[in-house]
Amino acid sequence: MYSNGSRAIVKRIVSQFKRDKRSLALMLLAPMLLLFLVWLVFNGSDYKPLIGYDNLPNPIIESISDNSEELLKLDREEAISLMKSEELDAYISMENEQPAILLEGSDSNKNSTVMQVVEEALQSMDNNQKGTEPKVEFLYGSSDLGLFDRVGPVLIGFFVFFFVFILGGISFLRERTQGTLVKLLSTPIKRWQLVVGYVVGFGTFTILQSILIVLFSVYILDMHMVGYVWELLIVTILLAITALTLAILLSTFANNEFQIMQFIPIVIIPQVFFSGIFNLDTLDKWIQILSNFMPLTYGADALSDMMIKGYHLQDVWFNIVVLCGFALVFFLLNIVVLKKHRTL
Repeated sequence: MYSNGSRAIVKRIVSQFKRDKRSLALMLLAPMLLLFLVWLVFNGSDYKPLIGYDNLPNPIIESISDNSEELLKLDREEAISLMKSEELDAYISMENEQPAILLEGSDSNKNSTVMQVVEEALQSMDNNQKGTEPKVEFLYGSSDLGLFDRVGPVLIGFFVFFFVFILGGISFLRERTQGTLVKLLSTPIKRWQLVVGYVVGFGTFTILQSILIVLFSVYILDMHMVGYVWELLIVTILLAITALTLAILLSTFANNEFQIMQFIPIVIIPQVFFSGIFNLDTLDKWIQILSNFMPLTYGADALSDMMIKGYHLQDVWFNIVVLCGFALVFFLLNIVVLKKHRTL
């Protein structure tokens, strides 16, 4: 029965939620935020590929033009150049009366879309040519490149970012709640020295975690890997350090482990939707712009380019610079935030 003791427990829980308005807001608003993100991602229009061509019959050109975003007359060298800059999905030509298709290849979904468009176009050929199988080549990847190979680099970046964020945030929170931070701040140590110490200390374990995740993904799960593993490790470690500095920063606004977990729907999960697992090309421009403010976007792009396209560090320099910028900003903000614990 509903006793006075039960009534007292209910009142206590209600009063706790009233005092902790952040938890209450998260419980009410976070599910709607996540559903809104899912709606944005899956409510985009069908993707229409960008295709180049040369020496094709008019019926095929007309059919491809009707089912593609843009159809450009190019030679092979121009097409390859555009593919390398991600401005073209495929190049189609006729070689000895046989259709020849060069796919950019790094995105299995785009590959499937292109092949579907081409197969429909080939139906417009003369009857004596309809049975001709097209010759298919890949600039990057191969016909064996599956969905897991495509999203694998993004997953590596996500799991590194996620676990470093959780472990780093909780570890720094314990430094505060157990009084260790206050004791350190009572010494002559500078705030920047304190932040460096925590980043290096926690960073040692995040580096170990990053190495294990990369080696497990490449050598045990056999993810498609064209580039160098050691270069992949550098980008992964840099992404982990970015997540660590962000975790330390946000943990200063949490009073317990539960409040650290509250940041997951706000900070971590949105990055999954906008970091490359889902195709953003068919979504509104403002959504694509939003992804530019998320560290995981740059880490995932760099990892994908290195694993699938064989890019090197110099080829993904922009992503590396942006990740360094995020880490530096979070580092400096940590120094500023520590002012509330001690004024030097």
